[in-house]
Amino acid sequence: MKVDNLEPADKYILYNKGIITEEKVKILTNLYQPIIGFSAVSLYLTLFYDLNNQKVASEEYSHHHLMTSMQLRLDSILDARRKLEGIGLLKTYLKKGEIDTYIYILFSPISAYEFFNHPILNVVLYNNIGAVEYEKLKNFYKAPRITLKDYQDITLSFEEVYTSNTNTNLLFNNKDIQDDRKLNLEIKSNLDIDLLISSIPKRLINEKCFNEDTKDLILSLAYIYKIDNLGMQGLVRNSLNEGGFIDKKELRESCRNYYQFENNGRLPTLIYNKQPEYLKTPLGSDSKLAKMIYMFENTSPYDFLRKSYGNTEPTNRDKKLIESLMLEQKLNPGVVNVLIDYILKINNKKLNKDYVETIVGQWKRLKIETVVDAMEICRKEHKKFKKTILKNEYKGLSPKTKLEEELPLWFDKKIEKEDGDLEELNEVLKDFI
Repeated sequence: MKVDNLEPADKYILYNKGIITEEKVKILTNLYQPIIGFSAVSLYLTLFYDLNNQKVASEEYSHHHLMTSMQLRLDSILDARRKLEGIGLLKTYLKKGEIDTYIYILFSPISAYEFFNHPILNVVLYNNIGAVEYEKLKNFYKAPRITLKDYQDITLSFEEVYTSNTNTNLLFNNKDIQDDRKLNLEIKSNLDIDLLISSIPKRLINEKCFNEDTKDLILSLAYIYKIDNLGMQGLVRNSLNEGGFIDKKELRESCRNYYQFENNGRLPTLIYNKQPEYLKTPLGSDSKLAKMIYMFENTSPYDFLRKSYGNTEPTNRDKKLIESLMLEQKLNPGVVNVLIDYILKINNKKLNKDYVETIVGQWKRLKIETVVDAMEICRKEHKKFKKTILKNEYKGLSPKTKLEEELPLWFDKKIEKEDGDLEELNEVLKDFI
């Protein structure tokens, strides 16, 4: 159940399932932060310190407490919370009432060893920070090699040191003692693992080949590298060793190479597709223009494109184009939304790749980072474009009329004021806000 109508007055209580040490805080900032961002790490640590001296449970707080202590809007806190949930650091439970009450359960970050060997997190970290920074981090956590060739192991065993005293009638129940608990990532892959297993001849595999760890690895690799059943079947078969088991290292490398071949050498990443907090427009106006800016800043490009197409799934070509704008061109999500809206309106609902890249090149040279700047440059450039067209009327076409009919709604300066007649804008906004 997904519930997003969070209010400042809503209460929350914290429970701690992990043991957070200084080393774990370093892992949060060094390894998790490049993936989930500063706000999510800040929320995790704020919640942890709300536990008050590392108690297992906290007192009751309101979400207004989080807003004031973190100096963030509630929607930004909700966004940060979702990132913590998705990456396995937080579980959230809700009890509805006159004032809703949430239970937040904190879990420990995984170890550096687990992180660097994780099929998803390791790849995303590498892609987010680049090869140089990745190697620095890896070396920071690398354990020194110890040469024991000339040494003899003289360690005593337990029974050589201790004797058991059986004269006791005590019964121990220690299930409630705090443990350092971690969550696995919940991956919802489109891969049908049972179909995959059944498609491989039994003579090629050991009966213990597909244990839970191996299945989880295959599902994770299929998710991060976007591999379907047919593609993964071939990769799994090629990774089988003589004993009928999957060589996990070889499977990882094969999946990575497969993805890079299909994506011009790029590696996948996770896109948090909302405008960065520091580039958002401060609240303060309730005009329709302000609401439209808010929509651009707080909607993912995927969701914006999907709703622009009447809530139908965008084509793979359009999705890859949007992904490249964010990953390769490094455009901010809100800016991408303005670009999508502008081009769909003036180009008969088509995202022409060459046209998009021409505009993006200009925006990058002008360092367009905010939604407001993107909207303004669209207005300016369109005026120049319209003047050029009007000077060169041809074939009996009346460009002036055509252009004015196909402009985005936010080109109209009247929306800066409350205008009850703008029904089209209200229709657009109701799906987003």
